[in-house]
Formats: sequence, structure tokens, C-alpha cells
Amino acid sequence: MKSFNWAFVAGLALATAAEARADDRPNVLFIAVDDLNDWVGYLGGNRQTATPNIDRLAARGVRFTRSYCAAPVCNPSRAALMSGLRPSTSGVYENDDDWRTAIAPELTLPTAFRKAGYTIHGAGKIYHESYGRRTEWNEYLPTAGQDPKPTGDTGVGGIKFAPLDCKDEDLREWKIVDYAIDQLGQKHDKPFLLTVGLHKPHMPWNVPRKYYDQHPLESIELPPHRPDDLNDVPPAGVQMAKPEGDHKAMLESGRWKEAVQGYLAAISYCDAMIGRLLDGLDRSAYRDDTVIVFWGDHGWHLGEKSHWRKFALWEEATRAPLIWVAPGVTKPGTVCERTVDFMTIFPTLTDLCGVPTPKHVEGKSIRSLLVDPKAPWDQPAVTTHRFKNHAVRSEDWRYIRYENGDEELYDEKADPYEWVNLANDPKYASKKVELAKWLPTSNHPDINPTGRPGAAAKTAARAGE
Repeated sequence: MKSFNWAFVAGLALATAAEARADDRPNVLFIAVDDLNDWVGYLGGNRQTATPNIDRLAARGVRFTRSYCAAPVCNPSRAALMSGLRPSTSGVYENDDDWRTAIAPELTLPTAFRKAGYTIHGAGKIYHESYGRRTEWNEYLPTAGQDPKPTGDTGVGGIKFAPLDCKDEDLREWKIVDYAIDQLGQKHDKPFLLTVGLHKPHMPWNVPRKYYDQHPLESIELPPHRPDDLNDVPPAGVQMAKPEGDHKAMLESGRWKEAVQGYLAAISYCDAMIGRLLDGLDRSAYRDDTVIVFWGDHGWHLGEKSHWRKFALWEEATRAPLIWVAPGVTKPGTVCERTVDFMTIFPTLTDLCGVPTPKHVEGKSIRSLLVDPKAPWDQPAVTTHRFKNHAVRSEDWRYIRYENGDEELYDEKADPYEWVNLANDPKYASKKVELAKWLPTSNHPDINPTGRPGAAAKTAARAGE
């Protein structure tokens, strides 16, 4: 019996499907990950992490080593990236600020692509889920259900972690990725924007036990930290750190390493889902004509500076992964050490896809860096946390100015853990002036002023999604 060359047949079918679409603009696979800091293999933020699939994606294109969020909070970070408007422009600063009241549908990334003839599909967490506006998509996975809950102990105070005795597919991430794989397996007559938002490693760090087993407790190392790290931090920074809250409870519990294990396990589970998604893309007709952008919405502290969670303007809370794969533009295995923030994502996507960039978009395209990672780039990253609190991060420095005028300045080359605040040293006065010119000049009031920081409503929202 004659044997068929099935690989050839499959390749021909894929090529035929790809050629069938008259519009040859690239598709977009837009991958957002919740609360993923720099504990990713290619970033080297923590040597205990295991992210072979994220690293596999990074090897396909350009990986940025200095990439930062617009805001270290889920809601304002996502609202800024998706609208092109910084928090200081929109007034969206907190998790309980309904961004939809400040950002019209006409201003958003999905709308820009939809107007340009793209079909928009989505699943999972793209906007902050308390305030969805799924009418911007042609189709959105209605729900991925709820994750199983652990029995017994669930963590330390508000820091939630515990292994689950269940299968990978019992978590909602599996269903979110399933939806994306299904879309990649279908024939599309128009170019598409497929947005995929994964929740893990957002708390609770409840994932199948096998991912905890990948990080044995006896081998866990604590992140670099100093008990006196806040001694030279001004009052406004200490207030953000809240060392008497989560960190005090963690120290008293003696379970710091268990919490680190939980975060690492949640990252490993997330990485497995990324692997499934990449495999689905590689099996599809769109593997060679799809732009991929992968980003984390902000960083996360696990005791550095006596702080837990995001909600701060230091390196750990603001740094997150950024990976670009753009056929015909990026080259595999490329590393870019320029400092960028996530306000560049909207205009870079429109630039790569031939979609008009709306005039209101505040970021600039980094296409030049995708082509040549050493191309000139003079803009630092700017991160905002609440009204008039900003951080400016250049390749070598971080400058923080709070609403009350308090300042921090760190030499990132000499002091990568930001242990020595140089802001009060006259020797660095000119450096502060140089960096301060990048601070936002417009600071819109909080769109929800009745719940300003410190109010019960804000506190409750910060503890949630």
C-alpha cells in the first residue's frame, strides 16, 4: 500500500488556507498575564522559576529586559494599555475606578482594529473584570467558570496559596486557552485580533499540586531583602509599602518560603498554558503570519522592601515581561535592553498591522527597536500609582516623586535592589532634574474621588482582582 506524505499534505492545506484570505495584513495574538513579575527565565528575576514555554516564545522574537507597566494595579494598567491614555490623563488610578466612564469605546485598541477591518475575538482577563465592555469584540468567551477551592489552610492573611488536588483542565485557564486554540483552528476570511488573558499567577496561588512539587519547599530561597530597607524611604513610600500589614503577618507566620513556593507554582501553571497556546498556533494556518505580543500587567513584591503585592513604584512592582514576535520584522533570539513602558504596545501593534493609530494615543511605536534592538530610543518608562505619584525608569536610574513632594532616586547599575535612596544627596541633583522632565505634566483627578486612597472602598478593591 502506498504511504502518503502527511506532513506535505498538512503543510499544503495550511498554505492554501492562509492564501485564501485576500487581506494580507498580519493577524495578532495578544497575550496578557495577570500579576506576572520578572520571575521569568529569560529575565533572570528569580533563578528558581521554571518557564520553558515563555522562554520558548521569547526565543522566537525580541525580548525586552527593561519593560514596565503604566500603573502597578490591574485596572489602571489595563485601561491605559488598551486606550492609549495614561492614568494621569484619564484619571483611572484604582481598581474600583470604572474606566468606562472616562474612556469611550471609540478610543480603544479593539475598536481601532475593528474599524480597520479586523475581526476581534477574546477570552479571559483583558480589561479589569469588574468593568467589562465586551461589545468592543466581535466575540468573547462568555465565561470560563470558577476555579476549584482548596480544603483546609489557604495561606497567610490576604496572601492566598494552597495546592489543589485536581487536573490542569479543572481551572478556568484551560478553558480560556481552549477557546483561543479553537479560534486558531478555524478559517478566518479577515485578519483577526485574538486577545487571551490568563489570570494566574494572580492570587489565590491555587494550582494543581504537581506544580508545587516542581518547587520543593526545602529548596526555596527568599528574594533579596534587607530588614532596614525602608529606613531611607520617605513617608509616602513607606505608606505604600504597608510593612505592618502583609509583611508583618508573613514574618510572624514563619511561612514566607511557602508563599514564594505558591507564586512559583502559579507561574509554572501559567507557563504550561502558554505552551498549549503556542502549540495551538503552530498547528494552525496562521503560524507564519501572526504578530504575537506577550505582556504582564505589572510586577509583584514578595517581601522586597517589606512589601507584598503590587501597589508601589519600585522595580518589583513595575517590571513585567514584554515579548514581540512580528513576521518579517523581528529576528529570533533578539534581546533589547532599551527601557520601554507598555504605552508603546497600542501604537506598535497599529504600526505593524497597517492600522491607523488614533491621535489620542500617548505612547510611541517601538517598531524601530523590533528591527534593531540597539536603535536610538531616548524615552524612559513612566509608571503612575494614584494621583500625582510617578516613577521614571531609564536604563540606569529610577526616580520617584510622590504627590507630597517626597522623592526617591536609585542607581540601578550599582544598586539593582534599590537599597540606597540617593534623592537627598546634592551630588545627584542634576540627575533628578534630568529625569523629572519626563514626569506627566497633566494630572487628572481620580474619577472616583469619594473613595480616595485610605477609604474602606479602596482598601477592599485593592484586596480583590
